[in-house]
This record gives sequence, structure tokens and C-alpha cells, in this order.
Amino acid sequence: MTRVAAIDCGTNSIRLLVADADPRTGELVDLDRRMEIVRLGQGVDKTGRLAPEALQRTFAACRTYAEIIKELGAERVRFVATSASRDAENRDDFVRGVLDILGVEPEVISGDQEAEFSFTGATRELKGQNKRGAERLPQKGGGGRREGLPTPYLVVDIGGGSTEFVVGDGEVRAARSVDVGCVRMTERHLVRDGVVTDPPTEAQIAAIRADIEAALDLAEQTVPLREARTLVGLAGSVTTVAGIALGLDAYESAAIHHSRIPYARVAEIVDRLTRSTHAERAAIPVMHPGRVDVIAAGALVLLAIMDRTGAQEVVVSEHDILDGIGWSVA
Repeated sequence: MTRVAAIDCGTNSIRLLVADADPRTGELVDLDRRMEIVRLGQGVDKTGRLAPEALQRTFAACRTYAEIIKELGAERVRFVATSASRDAENRDDFVRGVLDILGVEPEVISGDQEAEFSFTGATRELKGQNKRGAERLPQKGGGGRREGLPTPYLVVDIGGGSTEFVVGDGEVRAARSVDVGCVRMTERHLVRDGVVTDPPTEAQIAAIRADIEAALDLAEQTVPLREARTLVGLAGSVTTVAGIALGLDAYESAAIHHSRIPYARVAEIVDRLTRSTHAERAAIPVMHPGRVDVIAAGALVLLAIMDRTGAQEVVVSEHDILDGIGWSVA
């Protein structure tokens, strides 16, 4: 067993996993898994820089994580930073701050690396459940639920600033990261004079959808999205939609993990979120306060992906890039 610590710092959240990894059995046993919304990517799409207040929120979370890592005695630590820090002119300020606090330098990884970590984390435990040679992923309106998870998988990681698309079975066949995510779309299309439009107008929703479609066109130049037989969805926008679909009274990771949400239910939830006010979204039991303003845009990304691929359902995974980082350390 090797005790590892993995940190994933994205545009909207920073997450920590401390786990015992056993490469012989393929098990990654969680000791601590947590998340804080720090919105590191606040304003990056517009200014190209990390805001001072966003950096301070992130560094505060890093201090908390440093204490947990020390207390649990992790032997190896890896800190991976994604979309927001890739885009920022002043990312050196971010790197120095993290190094001072945690003693490790954050790796500002490429979109392709991000995609590979996400794929590994999401599919490692699915390998015994797949069915090769099955028919294509059922189309919208097609019959009931199928047992097993046929390959190839299409893993989609809908983040704050970017979305990663990966097609593969045992290994990655093709991957692409595109600059469309829940925070980026919200700030680009829904914020006026520093305030999120509530609820969004039809014109704003159309503008978001146009950006998503353009991003899907770009992704499809590299990744054969329509060849997928199982769509696997990752990250907070997807897990929140799943929690709503399941009618949970509170966020329950175990209930959400590997749930299978039908297309029609996703479409209903997108319609609800895009018609609701801030107060109505905040009142949803599974809604994290840091996602209230950006969940509508994230759900629109998910629905557009299902439309493009013809997926009848999305298999939701709580295991994602964080687990992939953990395995890379082990």
C-alpha cells in the first residue's frame, strides 16, 4: 500500500483526495475526500488574469489541505491545476503561493493530460462491467435500460472553464479539451454589470448553446463522439443534475455514483434550471451554494452532449480526474 494525496484545482473548485493505493488489486481506498468552491477562474475569461481575491480563497483552502495531508501522513503528493491557471497571465503567482503552502509545485497540465486523468479515474472500476461488441448507445426514446456498460466509453468532464472529451475502452483512443465550462459560459453570457441574469433570457440561452455547439464541432474533429456506446459524465454539474434527478434530500455521493440518468430527465432538469431564479435554485436540497449561479450553464453543456451523441442516458461517476491523479502518484 502507498498512501497518496492528490489535489485537483480547477476553475470553480479545489478538491483533495488522500487514499491508500494498492496497485496489485487496483484498489484506491479513500481516507479523506473533500471539495471547496474557490472560483479560482473568477474573471479569467475576460481579464486573462487570476483575481487577487480568487488567489486568496484558493490559498486558504490549500492551507487546510496541507494540515490534512500532514495529519494523515501521505507519502506522495501531486497537485494538478487545470483550465483557469492554464489561461492566466499571472499563473506564476499561483504557482509560488501553492509551493510555499504545500511544498509541492502545482503542475499546470494540458487539456489532453487532464482528459487522460479523467478517463483513468472514471473507468478503472468499470472494466469488469463492460460488454464489448454490443450495439451503439441506445438512442433517445429507445427501449429500457441495458445491463452492463458496453464500450467504447465517452467520458466527459464538464468543468468550470473547460470540458474534456475522451473515447476509449481499456485505453484512451482519442481526447480533446475545449474551452466551454459552467463558469466560463456563465461569465461570458449571463453576467451583466457583475450580476448574473436571473433567470436567463432566451437570447442568453441561445448564445450559450451556440458556443457549446461550436465547441462540440471542435471536439469532434479529434474525438469520435458518436461512436460511443456508454456516456460517462463527471464533475459537479453532472453530479448535481444526478442528485436532482434522484430526488435526494441531501447530497449523497454513494447514491449518485454510477447512477444512470435518462435523457428525458436531464432535459426536464435543464428546463427547470434555466427557468428558475437564484432563490429557487439555491433551495434545491443537493445544490452546493457555489454552484447556484453556474449550474444552468453546466447542465446545458451536458444536454448538448447527449443531443450530439444521441445518448439515451448518462452514467454518472463520482470518480474522476482526482482518482486519476491519485493513481498517477501511486
